[in-house]
Amino acid sequence: QVQFVESGGGLVQPGGSLRLSCAASGSIFRISVMGWYRQAPGKQRELVARIYNGGQTEYADSVKGRFTISRDNAKNTVYLQMNSLKPEDTAVYYCNTWPSFTAPWGEGTQVTVSS
Repeated sequence: QVQFVESGGGLVQPGGSLRLSCAASGSIFRISVMGWYRQAPGKQRELVARIYNGGQTEYADSVKGRFTISRDNAKNTVYLQMNSLKPEDTAVYYCNTWPSFTAPWGEGTQVTVSS
């Protein structure tokens, strides 16, 4: 069973950027769709972005134009480039498969946007 480890979070000022990484313990070549999710305090986990094996991407309206998801199957890694960050982007970010979660949730990586 593939497991995912997220990294790259931190504290950033509004308008700043971060690049998150999701390293898989095994091959993601056969995983059709990978997603980045986030969960803010007191809120449900939500899908932020997803990427298909062919490279097609889709984004939540709240991050469209600011976030970019990418995947490197050779490195078994999925990335999330986050630009123009806003305080409302503050959350723990996770990666997993989509639409069903075929891997246990990792610890995630905390992103805090604050001045």
